[in-house]
Amino acid sequence: MNLNLTRRRFIKGVIASGAAATTTGVWVAANGAARPAGAVERMIRININGQVRTVDVAPQETLASTLRYKLGLTGTKLGCNRGECGACTVLVDDVSTYACSVLTHSVKNGRIETVEGLESADGTLHPVQQAFIEELAPQCGYCTPGQIMAAVGLLRENPNPTREEARQGLSGNICRCGSYDSYLDGVMRAAQIG
Repeated sequence: MNLNLTRRRFIKGVIASGAAATTTGVWVAANGAARPAGAVERMIRININGQVRTVDVAPQETLASTLRYKLGLTGTKLGCNRGECGACTVLVDDVSTYACSVLTHSVKNGRIETVEGLESADGTLHPVQQAFIEELAPQCGYCTPGQIMAAVGLLRENPNPTREEARQGLSGNICRCGSYDSYLDGVMRAAQIG
């Protein structure tokens, strides 16, 4: 029995063996070599907010994890992490999408927009962002980026929604503060500005 084995060394060993086990079957292109059957490309290029970025993505990695932890786009919040709260809502090819529920590899050829990409180069807020501020929609603000992205997606599809259509458009986003009417007021104001 090894008496020098400490709790810390044991945990480091478990982590190292887990990392080694998860990297099997992963392939990184080298000198144009063909990818072996069953291997997954790790270094991918994705279009985020109009910018093509190269990022190292594990085969089982969600878009929310890639955005937050690899690209530093922390406006995409992780709430439930199972596609129920809407805090991680982004747009993929103009469609509202729960980033926690899609693998990054599955959307690598899409056009991804996050809340960080809405503000114009001169600092002017998107009409939805401005309307939410004017309507005092955010309370704690945790769900706000997801609410904004769902509203932007809705208004791109339907620039002049009724209040009921706006309610349906935001229905996948939970607000733990209960500011639903303020968010709806913001959508209606943005539709008028837009």
